[in-house]
This record gives sequence, structure tokens and C-alpha cells, in this order.
Amino acid sequence: MLMRTLITLLTLSYPFLVYWGLHRFDALVLLPALAVILLLRWLGGDHGRDRVVIGCSALGVLTVTLLWDAHLGLKFYPVLVNLGLLILFGSSLFASQTLIERLARIREPDLPVAGVAYTRKVTIAWCLFFVFNAAVSMATVLWASDEIWMLYNGLIAYILIGLMLSVEWLVRQRVRKHS
Repeated sequence: MLMRTLITLLTLSYPFLVYWGLHRFDALVLLPALAVILLLRWLGGDHGRDRVVIGCSALGVLTVTLLWDAHLGLKFYPVLVNLGLLILFGSSLFASQTLIERLARIREPDLPVAGVAYTRKVTIAWCLFFVFNAAVSMATVLWASDEIWMLYNGLIAYILIGLMLSVEWLVRQRVRKHS
């Protein structure tokens, strides 16, 4: 439990650590720190799909680093995580059950047909969210200052995720009430 909490805190603080590190060290010095965070997340991942997103993100950072530079590679990580989640959620739209439906069935194994339809819409909504978040994150990498990058990826994006979760919960309560 303590290890999982530490991994979560390191992951959430990633933009702040990168911002702080880039102003004190060469970007190449920070890449091993990112590797350690990713390795810890890999080891702490419960599902193969988590590991796929982590592995693809690590390969993406490495690719950006090799093609452009380490500074961009480090800042590119949030973009890649959003794209990985987009692929994960989006690909489930073509499976027998969407990712959201599988999660819903944990609490409600006999999910009604209306619930299945609702989970498909929620999955699409999350896909649109990940497209938006990846695009804004990419814009902060390419055109914004390090401070704006840190602010968006280290605070605003998390607020938007919380807002998305809250709005979905409210909508779900209303849908259940009217079903």
C-alpha cells in the first residue's frame, strides 16, 4: 500500500519534478529518474493494459528524445499517456465490452441493456477527453513556456479529470433515477 501511494505521488508530481529538474540539471540527467518512475509504475501495475500504456509511453519518450532532444522528451510524457489512454479506451469500443462497461460490471454484474449503452457513451466521452487533453498538452510542449507546461500538466489537467469524473457521476445518478 505504501509503495503504491509513493508511485502515485511520484506520477502525479511528474510535471513539477521535471520543471524543477530542468531548471537545475541537464535534461539527460533527468531521463534515468523518469525511467525509475516508469519502472515503479510498471512493477505496480495490476493489469496488462496499464503496462501497455506505460511501455508505450516510455518508448515514445525515448523516440522523442532520440529524434529531437531530451528536454522535449521529458515534457512529452503527459501527451503520450493521454494518447495511450485514448488507444486503450478507444480500442475497447470495438470489443464485446467497453472498458467502462467492464468496470461497471465489477459493481453491477447484471448490467441492464440501458447501462451497457450508457457505458459506451461514457467511453466515447473519455476518448474525446483524452484527445482534448493530449492536444492541449502537446500545445504546451511545443509553444508554451515551461511554467505553462507545468501548470497545465501538473494542475489543470488533473482538475479537468476530476471535473470529468464528477460530471459523469452526476449524469449517471440522473440516468439511473430516470431508468
